Amino acid sequence: MKLHWSPRSPFVRKVMIVLYEAGIDDRVTLVRTPVAMDQPNLDLVPDNPLIKLPTLVLDDGTPVYDSRVICAYLNELSDAGLMPAEARARLVAERRQALGDGLMDALLLYRQERNKPPERQTPAWIEAFDLKARAVLHALENEAPDLARTPFDLGLIAIGCALSYLDYRFADMPWRDGHPALADWHRDFCARPSVSRTQPHDAAP
Repeated sequence: MKLHWSPRSPFVRKVMIVLYEAGIDDRVTLVRTPVAMDQPNLDLVPDNPLIKLPTLVLDDGTPVYDSRVICAYLNELSDAGLMPAEARARLVAERRQALGDGLMDALLLYRQERNKPPERQTPAWIEAFDLKARAVLHALENEAPDLARTPFDLGLIAIGCALSYLDYRFADMPWRDGHPALADWHRDFCARPSVSRTQPHDAAP
Protein backbone atom coordinates (compact mmCIF):
# COMPACT_ATOMS: atom_id res chain seq x y z
CA MET A 1 0.00 0.00 0.00
CA LYS A 2 0.99 3.63 -0.50
CA LEU A 3 0.15 6.53 1.81
CA HIS A 4 0.32 10.13 0.67
CA TRP A 5 1.37 11.89 3.85
CA SER A 6 2.90 14.91 5.54
CA PRO A 7 4.63 15.00 8.95
CA ARG A 8 2.63 18.12 9.81
CA SER A 9 -0.94 16.95 9.17
CA PRO A 10 -2.99 15.95 12.23
CA PHE A 11 -5.22 13.82 10.01
CA VAL A 12 -2.21 11.94 8.65
CA ARG A 13 -1.05 11.47 12.22
CA LYS A 14 -4.27 9.65 13.04
CA VAL A 15 -3.50 7.15 10.29
CA MET A 16 0.12 6.72 11.36
CA ILE A 17 -0.92 6.02 14.95
CA VAL A 18 -3.32 3.33 13.71
CA LEU A 19 -0.58 1.80 11.56
CA TYR A 20 1.75 1.56 14.55
CA GLU A 21 -0.98 0.29 16.87
CA ALA A 22 -1.88 -2.37 14.31
CA GLY A 23 1.75 -3.31 13.69
CA ILE A 24 1.38 -3.00 9.92
CA ASP A 25 3.42 0.14 9.25
CA ASP A 26 5.91 -2.00 7.32
CA ARG A 27 3.17 -2.76 4.77
CA VAL A 28 2.80 0.88 3.76
CA THR A 29 5.12 3.04 1.67
CA LEU A 30 5.06 6.68 2.73
CA VAL A 31 5.03 9.24 -0.07
CA ARG A 32 5.72 12.80 1.06
CA THR A 33 3.04 14.83 -0.70
CA PRO A 34 2.95 18.59 -0.03
CA VAL A 35 -0.57 19.99 0.05
CA ALA A 36 -1.66 23.57 0.71
CA MET A 37 -5.01 25.30 0.39
CA ASP A 38 -3.61 27.96 -1.91
CA GLN A 39 -1.28 25.64 -3.85
CA PRO A 40 -3.15 22.52 -5.04
CA ASN A 41 -0.81 19.62 -5.72
CA LEU A 42 -2.00 18.38 -9.09
CA ASP A 43 0.13 15.24 -8.79
CA LEU A 44 -2.34 14.01 -6.16
CA VAL A 45 -5.40 14.34 -8.42
CA PRO A 46 -5.19 10.81 -9.91
CA ASP A 47 -5.38 9.31 -6.40
CA ASN A 48 -7.64 11.90 -4.77
CA PRO A 49 -9.57 14.52 -6.77
CA LEU A 50 -10.09 16.48 -3.54
CA ILE A 51 -6.28 16.93 -3.34
CA LYS A 52 -6.28 16.27 0.39
CA LEU A 53 -4.23 14.27 2.87
CA PRO A 54 -4.17 11.55 3.93
CA THR A 55 -4.79 9.41 0.87
CA LEU A 56 -4.17 5.67 0.96
CA VAL A 57 -3.73 3.68 -2.25
CA LEU A 58 -4.27 -0.05 -1.96
CA ASP A 59 -2.09 -2.58 -3.75
CA ASP A 60 -4.68 -2.96 -6.51
CA GLY A 61 -4.72 0.82 -7.09
CA THR A 62 -7.94 1.55 -5.19
CA PRO A 63 -7.73 4.98 -3.49
CA VAL A 64 -9.08 5.38 0.03
CA TYR A 65 -9.88 8.69 1.75
CA ASP A 66 -10.44 10.47 4.17
CA SER A 67 -8.70 9.77 7.51
CA ARG A 68 -11.82 8.32 9.12
CA VAL A 69 -12.36 5.86 6.28
CA ILE A 70 -8.66 4.97 6.12
CA CYS A 71 -8.46 4.36 9.87
CA ALA A 72 -11.58 2.18 9.82
CA TYR A 73 -10.18 0.14 6.94
CA LEU A 74 -6.77 -0.35 8.57
CA ASN A 75 -8.40 -1.29 11.87
CA GLU A 76 -10.50 -3.98 10.20
CA LEU A 77 -7.63 -5.12 7.99
CA SER A 78 -5.43 -5.76 10.99
CA ASP A 79 -8.05 -6.53 13.64
CA ALA A 80 -6.36 -3.90 15.81
CA GLY A 81 -9.43 -3.51 18.02
CA LEU A 82 -9.52 0.29 17.83
CA MET A 83 -13.29 0.48 17.42
CA PRO A 84 -15.59 -1.09 20.02
CA ALA A 85 -17.88 -3.88 18.86
CA GLU A 86 -20.70 -3.08 21.30
CA ALA A 87 -23.19 -0.65 19.78
CA ARG A 88 -23.27 1.98 22.56
CA ALA A 89 -19.50 2.05 23.02
CA ARG A 90 -19.04 2.25 19.25
CA LEU A 91 -21.42 5.20 19.07
CA VAL A 92 -19.41 7.03 21.75
CA ALA A 93 -16.14 6.32 19.92
CA GLU A 94 -17.61 7.53 16.61
CA ARG A 95 -18.93 10.70 18.26
CA ARG A 96 -15.56 11.40 19.84
CA GLN A 97 -13.85 10.86 16.51
CA ALA A 98 -16.26 13.32 14.89
CA LEU A 99 -15.52 15.85 17.65
CA GLY A 100 -11.76 15.46 17.30
CA ASP A 101 -11.91 15.63 13.51
CA GLY A 102 -14.22 18.63 13.69
CA LEU A 103 -11.82 20.47 15.98
CA MET A 104 -8.95 19.72 13.62
CA ASP A 105 -10.97 21.04 10.67
CA ALA A 106 -11.75 24.23 12.57
CA LEU A 107 -8.14 24.68 13.65
CA LEU A 108 -6.83 24.30 10.09
CA LEU A 109 -9.21 27.02 8.90
CA TYR A 110 -8.44 29.11 11.99
CA ARG A 111 -4.72 28.96 11.24
CA GLN A 112 -5.30 29.76 7.57
CA GLU A 113 -7.22 32.89 8.53
CA ARG A 114 -4.71 33.98 11.15
CA ASN A 115 -1.86 33.66 8.66
CA LYS A 116 -3.41 36.15 6.26
CA PRO A 117 -2.18 39.77 6.31
CA PRO A 118 -4.23 41.70 8.90
CA GLU A 119 -6.06 43.69 6.25
CA ARG A 120 -7.34 40.48 4.64
CA GLN A 121 -8.48 38.76 7.83
CA THR A 122 -12.15 38.45 8.73
CA PRO A 123 -12.40 39.15 12.47
CA ALA A 124 -15.80 37.47 12.75
CA TRP A 125 -14.35 34.24 11.38
CA ILE A 126 -11.44 34.33 13.80
CA GLU A 127 -13.84 34.90 16.69
CA ALA A 128 -16.02 32.02 15.52
CA PHE A 129 -13.07 29.61 15.24
CA ASP A 130 -11.84 30.66 18.68
CA LEU A 131 -15.32 30.14 20.14
CA LYS A 132 -15.56 26.64 18.65
CA ALA A 133 -12.13 25.66 19.96
CA ARG A 134 -12.94 26.86 23.48
CA ALA A 135 -16.35 25.18 23.44
CA VAL A 136 -14.79 21.86 22.46
CA LEU A 137 -12.15 22.19 25.18
CA HIS A 138 -14.87 22.85 27.75
CA ALA A 139 -16.82 19.78 26.61
CA LEU A 140 -13.71 17.60 26.68
CA GLU A 141 -12.74 18.80 30.15
CA ASN A 142 -16.11 17.58 31.38
CA GLU A 143 -15.59 14.27 29.61
CA ALA A 144 -11.95 13.80 30.61
CA PRO A 145 -12.64 11.29 33.43
CA ASP A 146 -14.48 9.07 30.94
CA LEU A 147 -11.67 9.48 28.39
CA ALA A 148 -9.22 8.22 30.98
CA ARG A 149 -11.32 5.10 31.60
CA THR A 150 -11.84 4.29 27.93
CA PRO A 151 -9.62 1.71 26.18
CA PHE A 152 -7.50 3.25 23.43
CA ASP A 153 -9.64 3.66 20.32
CA LEU A 154 -10.17 5.82 17.23
CA GLY A 155 -12.19 8.37 19.15
CA LEU A 156 -9.36 8.97 21.60
CA ILE A 157 -6.84 9.10 18.76
CA ALA A 158 -8.78 11.88 17.03
CA ILE A 159 -9.15 13.93 20.21
CA GLY A 160 -5.50 13.47 21.14
CA CYS A 161 -4.30 14.50 17.69
CA ALA A 162 -6.48 17.60 17.79
CA LEU A 163 -5.06 18.68 21.16
CA SER A 164 -1.54 18.01 19.96
CA TYR A 165 -2.22 20.18 16.91
CA LEU A 166 -3.11 23.00 19.29
CA ASP A 167 0.34 22.60 20.85
CA TYR A 168 1.99 22.49 17.43
CA ARG A 169 0.29 25.39 15.67
CA PHE A 170 -1.32 27.45 18.46
CA ALA A 171 1.42 27.85 21.04
CA ASP A 172 -0.15 31.19 21.98
CA MET A 173 -3.31 29.42 23.14
CA PRO A 174 -2.62 28.00 26.64
CA TRP A 175 -5.41 25.46 26.35
CA ARG A 176 -4.36 23.59 29.50
CA ASP A 177 -5.33 26.58 31.63
CA GLY A 178 -8.73 25.80 33.07
CA HIS A 179 -8.68 22.24 31.71
CA PRO A 180 -6.54 20.28 34.20
CA ALA A 181 -8.25 16.90 33.77
CA LEU A 182 -7.98 17.12 29.99
CA ALA A 183 -4.33 18.15 30.28
CA ASP A 184 -3.62 15.09 32.43
CA TRP A 185 -5.35 12.82 29.95
CA HIS A 186 -3.41 14.32 27.04
CA ARG A 187 -0.12 13.84 28.87
CA ASP A 188 -0.87 10.13 29.19
CA PHE A 189 -2.00 10.00 25.56
CA CYS A 190 1.31 11.51 24.40
CA ALA A 191 3.29 8.94 26.38
CA ARG A 192 1.87 6.07 24.33
CA PRO A 193 4.60 4.73 21.98
CA SER A 194 2.51 5.02 18.81
CA VAL A 195 1.79 8.65 19.68
CA SER A 196 5.32 9.64 20.66
CA ARG A 197 6.60 8.20 17.37
CA THR A 198 4.35 10.47 15.34
CA GLN A 199 5.09 13.92 16.74
CA PRO A 200 4.48 16.54 14.02
CA HIS A 201 7.56 18.28 12.67
CA ASP A 202 8.57 20.66 9.90
CA ALA A 203 11.63 18.84 8.61
CA ALA A 204 11.45 16.58 5.56
CA PRO A 205 11.30 12.86 6.37
